[in-house]
Parts: sequence; C-alpha cells; structure tokens
Amino acid sequence: MHIQVIPVEGLPIIHPGDLLTEMICERVTFEDGDILCLASSVYSKANGYIRKQDEIVASAEAVRIAQKTHEDPRFVQAILDETTDVILEDPFILSETVTGHVGVRAGVDHSNIEDGMIILLPPDPMGAAAGLQNEIARITGKEVRVIITDTCGRSFRRGQTGVAIGWSGMTAIRDFRGDHDLFGHVLEITEEAVVDEVAGFANFIMGESNNGVPAVVFRNCTRWTGHDNLHFNREEDIIRKALCKK
Repeated sequence: MHIQVIPVEGLPIIHPGDLLTEMICERVTFEDGDILCLASSVYSKANGYIRKQDEIVASAEAVRIAQKTHEDPRFVQAILDETTDVILEDPFILSETVTGHVGVRAGVDHSNIEDGMIILLPPDPMGAAAGLQNEIARITGKEVRVIITDTCGRSFRRGQTGVAIGWSGMTAIRDFRGDHDLFGHVLEITEEAVVDEVAGFANFIMGESNNGVPAVVFRNCTRWTGHDNLHFNREEDIIRKALCKK
C-alpha cells in the first residue's frame, strides 16, 4: 500500500486552554495505525508553555552571554531556565534540556507567536505524545501513533529540519543489527532513526513561515521494532566532547 501524507488543515491560531486534540480530530478521520506529527510549538501554546518576555528578569549570566549572542538578555534567561547544560555560548547558545534534547537555544522560540511572547518546548514531550495518543483513542476509538516535532539544525549541514522530541506508540529507532543486506552480509551498526525521518517530512509539509499546517498525518506506514535510545550518552557523543574541549 502507498503511504499517504495528510495535512491537517483549517486549524485556527492556537491559544492556551484550547482543546487541541479535539480540534484535530474534528478535521481528520483517523484510521488505526496512523501517525500524527504535531509541531511542539502548537502543543506548547495550547498547554500554556509560554512566557511573557517583559516579565523575565535577566541574571548576570544571561547578560554576559547576551553580549556575545547579541540577543535580548531576557530571552537568553528564558533559554538558561530551560537548560541543564550549556555546550556553546556563541555564536549561538547550544544547550541540553532536561529531557536530553540538544538544540539551539534549548528550543526556546519567539516566532509564530504574538509579539513579546516566548514559546518553550513541552517539559515532558514523551508524556505529551502519550497523552495525545490516549486522547485520540478516547475521542475516536482509533490506535494512532504520535510524534511531537521540533525544528533543529544539523552538524556539518546548512539548514534546519524536523526532528522528534517525543513519541508514543512506536520505538524511535528501527534496529537492523543482526539482519542481512542484499548480499547476505550481517548488518552490525545500522540503526534507523525512523521518528526523525517521519518528523523531517512532516516539517516539509508544515513549512516554516505562515503555512498554518501544524499537524500532519501519515497513513499506511509499516510498523517496526527497535529501541528508544535516540540520544547519545555523553561518553558516546564525540561531537559534544570535541565542542566541550574548546
């Protein structure tokens, strides 16, 4: 069967308190096995994970880093508040969040939101995905897999792409180790980050400016087996080690 990609169109601007899952279910007819990709920014807005920049008091550390990045110290403070480890301070802040996600500015953003407001990543994106999956099952009776996406840059490559920060109903990694290639060779290291691949294509459909499509449904995607160890630990992450030596 061919994979179908279905943008969830017609969603209004989301505000805190909006019943986002119900709004999505009103606009798409789910089938068992579908994968819903949802932009983290929309989830965060609906659930109130936003801040007013004017209400943030910048610390001396935020002021110091802001002088390097040429950003508002209050915005930098919002980043530091979401950060467990700063990997780079300039030319941009690269940091790790409490969930283990490493990204520019800890995923804190002030695009696609009203002036003076800042969007944060969901504090528990795995729980967010599981909650959405349960809500969809309650409303529709369908078993739908869920991926919460964010936009992230890549080492060694220009441009941003969608990545998964939370998922439910599937493993992050499709593990081919022990399988065989077309020539019978045993695969020893191949682990496919399927949730990131799906999130990346969802981001292509969502767009990065004013498309107004924060949710995308994938239909007829095969199921796979694997594991959820998507993030390298500190001993495995050679890029992080190299950056921290600077």
